[in-house]
Amino acid sequence: MIGKGVTSLPGLILLLLGLWGFIAPPAVPAAPPPVFNKITVSGAITPPMAEFILANIEEASREGRAGLIILLDTPGGLDLAMRDIAKGILNAPLPVIVFVYPAGARAASAGVIVTVAAHVAAMAPGTNIGAAHPVAIGFGGGDKTMMEKVENDAAAYVRGIARQRGRSEEWVERAVRKSESVTAEEALKKGVIDLVAADVPELLRGIDGREVKVGGKTVVIKTQGAVVTEKKMGTRQRVLTAISDPNVAYILFLLGLAGLYFEFSHPGVILPGVVGAISLILAFFAMQTLPINYAGILLIVLGVILFIAEMKVVSHGILTVGGIISLVVGSLMLFESPDPALRVSLDVMIPSLVIITLFFVAVIVLVVRAQLRRKRTGREGMVDAEGVAVTDVDPVGKVLVKGEYWQATSVRPIKAGMPVRVISVDGLRLQVEARERDRG
Repeated sequence: MIGKGVTSLPGLILLLLGLWGFIAPPAVPAAPPPVFNKITVSGAITPPMAEFILANIEEASREGRAGLIILLDTPGGLDLAMRDIAKGILNAPLPVIVFVYPAGARAASAGVIVTVAAHVAAMAPGTNIGAAHPVAIGFGGGDKTMMEKVENDAAAYVRGIARQRGRSEEWVERAVRKSESVTAEEALKKGVIDLVAADVPELLRGIDGREVKVGGKTVVIKTQGAVVTEKKMGTRQRVLTAISDPNVAYILFLLGLAGLYFEFSHPGVILPGVVGAISLILAFFAMQTLPINYAGILLIVLGVILFIAEMKVVSHGILTVGGIISLVVGSLMLFESPDPALRVSLDVMIPSLVIITLFFVAVIVLVVRAQLRRKRTGREGMVDAEGVAVTDVDPVGKVLVKGEYWQATSVRPIKAGMPVRVISVDGLRLQVEARERDRG
């Protein structure tokens, strides 16, 4: 028997459950997995490529991502674009991981500075980094003093970045001054990068728990259960990046010159002139991102001028030959870089030169042939024209030439109905004579 004042069993259970719910801590919701944005940078480092990287750093920060992964494969590029990227990474509000990937990729020239500037630098097996010696842009690469200044500036710049990131200052300076290049495994031993990983999942496992400095604060990178979101270039950036390719820039330059040349030699056609002007503008935009030798540009322009001069001066082909030589030499000199990726491929250059030369020669032949062709209209078109005497021409009479009646004079008498030939035109009067076979 239950004593008085003791509650029933169901009530007691409810009471205990209520007390447990009051005492027990509330359940903590599981934290969302970290999200990393990923972009691919493949090709020369140009202003459009720099814009793409900087925009993604800003976007990843705005979206609250745990970091930005840059898959890098570059032969180098423009110094100003590289400095913009390095500045953006050094001042990024979130961790930026540069991963030289996949196998066979490289971080050459400007790619060295981009990799060293990253909060985390990684490489895949079978990749290499180095050869960061600067290349001057201009007439033949500049003098020795100027090259020394450029080299010293680049060496000091990369040493400062390496010091800030705790990486080997000695090696990065050798990469600039001696164009030294190393494999992924050698770079890890020399303290140039932080780790070697086969792919992105292995990279994320390798950097889990790593501490990096972001905006002056220590941040711990957490990658457990991380989600990777890939970001691609927009249409505008893809177009601008495509025309910044040396081969595309070269073709646009030649196409622009050919279009303007055709427009000037055949005024009023309009379409070639419009296409040529647009192509030249795009070519000049691309050339500001490439190691251009201005002497090469001048030689190519000189070649076009010589082709134009051939139509005005009878040189018996000398000006045309000079134009062809100028085009070939200028094309070979146009882009100066030790890296083939920053020069025009011979597979593109040779067919382009053949086609453009044939085009110029064909236009010259047509123009010269038109100039030599006997005129069919006007004063010149009347000379040697044949007709018939309508009246006696002795010394003045009337003739019918090309369906028109003309006043005519003749040194020798010509009877009506006789065939005549025009000797000259004097105002509205023709000087005629009887045809040779009709005389006598």
